[in-house]
Amino acid sequence: MNALLVDPPELRLRTEGTLELAARFWRLADPTLVISSAPLGGGLGLRHWVCNAQVPHGYDGDDPKRDLVLLAAEAGVSGPGAGMMTAVNVRTASIVRQEGVYVDATVGVSGPQWAAADDGFTEGPDEARSPGVGTINMVVALPERLSDGALVNAVGTATEAKAQALSEAGVMGTGTATDALCILCPSDGPAHPYGGPRSTWGSRLARAVRLAVLSGLPRPGHP
Repeated sequence: MNALLVDPPELRLRTEGTLELAARFWRLADPTLVISSAPLGGGLGLRHWVCNAQVPHGYDGDDPKRDLVLLAAEAGVSGPGAGMMTAVNVRTASIVRQEGVYVDATVGVSGPQWAAADDGFTEGPDEARSPGVGTINMVVALPERLSDGALVNAVGTATEAKAQALSEAGVMGTGTATDALCILCPSDGPAHPYGGPRSTWGSRLARAVRLAVLSGLPRPGHP
């Protein structure tokens, strides 16, 4: 168990139409340093909670930040947080706890893409707001402080490890267009200067992320 997170997270259920949807909420005991690409609370800063929320396939909300804020209010969390969305059933998250690293991943790869695809695509509002079933979301917690630069480096390390896992599994892509990531670490204490794959915590992070993605990939015959 990583002391930064409530493990397992709180699982909250809601109904939309005929669908029962779930959200995973981590309430952080103390304000925690988070670097994130999440649509709500992205960037680098202190966060009080993290959420990975399931939405219906084909979600087309025009304001995902607002929708995540509403979910957070219903959950009773307060203060700044980070929120992600996916159409993957978050009740079946892939969880890895090893070498002090915690990874909680929801892995959907129905729409894998190559990062450097030369297709002339320009980001528009649909791509920006539509987390289809092909989404890989990860919440990662490290037990020791990383410098700001090392956290940026750790984002790259986690992304490389995700791509390595997809390659090993034969998935034709480096990820999906809507993947999101949150990496947490303490906000105090001596800061490790590096987060690359050969650094102390970067190497441990990479191994845990690779295993979480491989373990979370849908099995043949399952969506």
